[in-house]
Amino acid sequence: MNRNDVTEMIVAAKLKTGVKWTDLASAVGKSKEWTTAALLGQMTLNAEQAAAVGDMLALPEEAVLLLQTVPYKGSLPTAVPTDPLIYRFYELINVYGTTFKALIHEEFGDGIMSAIDFDMDIQRQPDPKGDRVKITLSGKFLPYKSY
Repeated sequence: MNRNDVTEMIVAAKLKTGVKWTDLASAVGKSKEWTTAALLGQMTLNAEQAAAVGDMLALPEEAVLLLQTVPYKGSLPTAVPTDPLIYRFYELINVYGTTFKALIHEEFGDGIMSAIDFDMDIQRQPDPKGDRVKITLSGKFLPYKSY
């Protein structure tokens, strides 16, 4: 068994049990965004968090142990995503990436936004013309240093 097998088990168990990502996040004690990333193989759970997920989804002990290992990060199967929803984020970065970069550098200087010291929030925003997806990304600014 490997970490990808555990991810597949989790997705199958969610379908079978009807458990939602928010339910799992409550059991883990973290945000739905972080928990979902963790259970899709991108973060490491501690023993207590992994046990809570294992109990909710009836995972074998080996899967619970693998949830506690540092994963190989990066989950896209191709360089250019083919899934339509994920492709829209790729398109967003292609169109607005230079704008993000220019505005961040103007406001903060030469550096990057961390994806390690990072928060994300995804919400439904009701709108009479059709509900909207509201995503807030917040990462620590890390300036490049001179040496």
